[in-house]
Amino acid sequence: MASILDQYEEESTRSVSGRSVPTTLQDMMMPGFIEKKMESEEPIFSRVKLNYKPNATITHLCAGNNTLVVAQSTNILVRVEIESQTTSEIELPSPVTDRVHQIFLDPTGRHLIVSMNSQDNYYISLGTSTKKPKPIAKLKGHLLEAVGWNWQNANEKSTGAILIGTSKGLIFETELTQFEDSRFFQGNIEIYLKQLFNLGREKMEPVTGLQFDRMPCADLAVYKYYILATTPGRLYQFIGNVSTSAEPPMFTPLFQPYESGSDHPQFLELPGNFGYSDLHLFFPKFRQPAQTFAWLTGPGIYFGNIDVTGSAGPNSVITNAKLIPYPKDSEDVGVNPIGMVLTEFHMMVLYPTRMRAVCSLNEQVILDDVIPERFGRLLGIRKDPIRGGIWAYTSQAVFVYKISRESRDVWQMYLSKGDFELAKRYCQNSHNMEQVLIKQAEHLFEACCYEESAALYAKTHNPFEEVALKFIRLPDKEPLQTFIMEKLNSLKPQDKTQLTMLVTWLVELFLTSLGRLKDQGQDESPQYEGVQESFRNFMASSRIKECITLNRSVIYDLIASHGDVEDLVFFARLMEDYERVISHHIQHENYRGALECLVKQPDIEMYYKFSPLLMQHLPKETVDAWIRQGRQLDPKRLIPALVQYDPKSKDQGNEAILYLEMCVQKLDNHDPAIHNFLLSLYAKHQPDDLMTYLQLQGEDPDEIYYDVKYALRLCSEHKHQKACVHVYSLMGLYEEAVDMALGVDVELAKQQANKPNEDDVELRKKLWLRIARHVVQDQKDIRRAMEFLHECDLLKIEDILPFFPDFVTIDHFKDAIISSLQEYNQHIDSLKEEMEEATQSAEEIRREIQSFRNKYTTVKPEEKCTVCNYPLMTRSFYLFPCTHKFHMDCLIAEVLPSLQTSKKSQVEGLQRKLAETDGSPTTARPTRGPSGTARMEVQQKLDGLVSSECIYCGDFMIRCVDKLFVEEENWESAVAEWE
Repeated sequence: MASILDQYEEESTRSVSGRSVPTTLQDMMMPGFIEKKMESEEPIFSRVKLNYKPNATITHLCAGNNTLVVAQSTNILVRVEIESQTTSEIELPSPVTDRVHQIFLDPTGRHLIVSMNSQDNYYISLGTSTKKPKPIAKLKGHLLEAVGWNWQNANEKSTGAILIGTSKGLIFETELTQFEDSRFFQGNIEIYLKQLFNLGREKMEPVTGLQFDRMPCADLAVYKYYILATTPGRLYQFIGNVSTSAEPPMFTPLFQPYESGSDHPQFLELPGNFGYSDLHLFFPKFRQPAQTFAWLTGPGIYFGNIDVTGSAGPNSVITNAKLIPYPKDSEDVGVNPIGMVLTEFHMMVLYPTRMRAVCSLNEQVILDDVIPERFGRLLGIRKDPIRGGIWAYTSQAVFVYKISRESRDVWQMYLSKGDFELAKRYCQNSHNMEQVLIKQAEHLFEACCYEESAALYAKTHNPFEEVALKFIRLPDKEPLQTFIMEKLNSLKPQDKTQLTMLVTWLVELFLTSLGRLKDQGQDESPQYEGVQESFRNFMASSRIKECITLNRSVIYDLIASHGDVEDLVFFARLMEDYERVISHHIQHENYRGALECLVKQPDIEMYYKFSPLLMQHLPKETVDAWIRQGRQLDPKRLIPALVQYDPKSKDQGNEAILYLEMCVQKLDNHDPAIHNFLLSLYAKHQPDDLMTYLQLQGEDPDEIYYDVKYALRLCSEHKHQKACVHVYSLMGLYEEAVDMALGVDVELAKQQANKPNEDDVELRKKLWLRIARHVVQDQKDIRRAMEFLHECDLLKIEDILPFFPDFVTIDHFKDAIISSLQEYNQHIDSLKEEMEEATQSAEEIRREIQSFRNKYTTVKPEEKCTVCNYPLMTRSFYLFPCTHKFHMDCLIAEVLPSLQTSKKSQVEGLQRKLAETDGSPTTARPTRGPSGTARMEVQQKLDGLVSSECIYCGDFMIRCVDKLFVEEENWESAVAEWE
């Protein structure tokens, strides 16, 4: 079974013998595969046989989403994945004597239903890992003949709501799901099963076909469905609404009127059935509405369109239906078709020994493919509804039919019917399109649809003069204009002469139309506006603009000859002659017209050129135009225009301020020139807003965009003292700021005195003393000076006493002196308490040190190092009060990585010194002697660095909380080890 998709052998059809085909199924299915033959030699349908010998007789086959399921006489199902070219087997749990009756695969290839002759039915979920057949208990005793799959379902483990038709004419609704170890449904895979209708009430007949899909519905609370069901001789239609919140079974409300008898299902009955039939729908793409249907029945194939818009009536979705008889010849006498599939334009009808493809448009047979007798008789044909593959099979072989450019001749069929739009849709080349366009243009001209006819004639290669003369004779010149316009669009860039002639002719036609409407007094009508807009769009198009630029003098003359001033200005603007138009208005003192033209043109440079003059006459309108341009204008380049206002006119100054405020506040402009100019305007015209602006700029010199020195000079010149105080403060000249503020308001001076850094105590004290001197000496307000002692902690009574005059009695500051003395006493008392506490702490520390010297603990021989877990007594060790014990070298190894670089170097140096002393840092310490004393000093320094605290109980462990388990420099090596 592994070689089922490995190779293919060519099996030529009767219409194409000797034609090469793809060697693999993957090549054959690849999009865009085109054989290197002439189109006339390549057939629409070609057959390829799978080079595969089945293990047993093939009985059934179904296809869906590039998946084949083949049923064999041994009750073995073979699943074939087309893309991966893999196969798998599924064994049915039925006796050998039982046989498969029908198999049904949903369009997505995920859900499979198997019906056995013993009336046992199974469900297999191909979308899950477990593909074990599960019995459908509630359907036992029914032979399944048709399944209506839910095209909207996308669930891999559930079929969604589906319809099932039986051999007794019953229609059921159910939902199958693959519940593994389910406890909710007692082992049943059917969530529910509901009989909806019985088509065999009058006569028991099997349900041979079931299809359903949604219809458009204006009510969002319901879904509208149509259901097509067939028996051997009848085609039924059921249409109704289903609530979006309906509980399953969902189709019960739809069938309720038909089941109760209040409504009768609409059906079509055809005589002469041969005991079975076949129903198919064609979907352009998966989950798109169906376009056509075909019903294989006794007298022929009943074919038509599916229309869900309601044009076919409230109880039908079938339109344009017709009965196509089966093609007959001497070999077909008494042979009935056994199956069919539907493509976009053909019906492939299967006979026991051949395959015939019938065109659904003209009912012609385009393929009569006879299957060689050595493969056996054909048993069925299936179509993959998603991938489009067509599969036919016998008991010994499987064939796939490839479709090559199915619509190649469709255009001729639609053209012969007069359906030009469909004919154009299916034209395969420009020659075919030319024929369709000529026929359609002639038809429209005869029907007096001159505009449409002209547009189509322009797309053909008919002689230009012949067609132009045909439209010139008409009183209405718009068709001629349409024809020339379309011809113009078809010219190549190198056809400059023809292009110039047609453009000039079109300009003349547009101007003539505009002039005629003006003469009729319709220059304000929608028709005039439409023609003018079309004319301007025409001239503004890039291709036409290039042509009229090279011939602008001719166009100027044409427009001038018609006296169309508006379009003359538009053309000048189109040619970017803005300076000429604006200068023209200014020379005639039409400043408003000049400004309107300036606003409509896109050249920003024109604003800088003409704004100084416009600012003198239309300041408000000019500033409004600037504001509309926003960031496109450079405010710095508009300063020459801003200074052109009349100094005596406050309104003009306010307009300049308005624009500069917009630049600063909305555009976030940081240019110092803009800020300085705005500052000067505030100082001259709006002094009330000056302080607001300065405060909004803040007090951080790095965040201020105006020149501080210029601002100080400007504020001093206009005597804005508060502003001067603010600027002095920004410059760090706090003394000048306080002196200036004292001339305005003492409270303002206090604010400035608090601005210096808190660490600069001397400066702050000096500033407060200035304020105090001013209050005492200038304002003679001793009481207020006393209040400063409470407002500023830096001032004492002794600091401000020298400012008081000699005649002031002590009564004025007696309370302040008493309060100061009390503070000194309190300070002395607090110092005494601190000294006593320090003395007590020192005594306590001495006692603890003395007691710690006499403290000891016992180390047992069997105790081990906390780090390495080796016996502690084997080498030098540390013992901490918390009872943690470490070998000296183990402790150093643990502490060393977390030490600072300088301390780490000290530890390593001390270790080297110990090694030099006695050859090993772990040997016992010498007690006395010169070398022993040196070693003890080294050891003490080392102990101070590594054993100041226990690494588990001290601060060392807390400091290591955020330490990485793997250091950055070791990260790459650690990753390499893990890999």
